[in-house]
Amino acid sequence: MGNPTPSLAEIGKRVSIRLHEPGGGFRDLLGTLEEIDTVRKKDGSLVRFDHNVIALWKVVPEK
Repeated sequence: MGNPTPSLAEIGKRVSIRLHEPGGGFRDLLGTLEEIDTVRKKDGSLVRFDHNVIALWKVVPEK
């Protein structure tokens, strides 16, 4: 991908973001990138994340 974190260009797109958990392991976010550090999940809730804990991410194509 070449882009280590989502940028302003991805706002409004559907993304999958894998985050490192503090105690070990990972947590995945799937939803629409609303702000540079916020994803709106399909249930409507907003989840903020820290770019420093992103393991990997990608834009998910619409069906």
